[in-house]
Amino acid sequence: MPSPEFVEEVLDVVSRIPEGRVMTYGDVARAIGSRAPRAVGMVMAHYGHTVPWWRVVPASGGPPQGHDAEALPHYLAEATPLRGAPAPGEFRIALAEARLDIDHEIYAEIAP
Repeated sequence: MPSPEFVEEVLDVVSRIPEGRVMTYGDVARAIGSRAPRAVGMVMAHYGHTVPWWRVVPASGGPPQGHDAEALPHYLAEATPLRGAPAPGEFRIALAEARLDIDHEIYAEIAP
């Protein structure tokens, strides 16, 4: 399991992702100065329920694995840009529009 400090850093970043926007697991890792997106995924699997977990997605643009039905209402309520039909299993996040830009303050404040 990742260190308590890593867990805290991941959850801090995720808690600050704006509504309607997303970051990939790799983006979150980059924001904390890490190269471990799988460790970010592990943190999200164990502790993600305490933060807006639906805002962290795989680089494929799909919702968090196995959670498309739970995530979809959040995406719709936040007007997150989607591709495909807004139904479980039929959509992806429009990453080109929804993904936080690298110049967002999350990266500036956390990355070394």
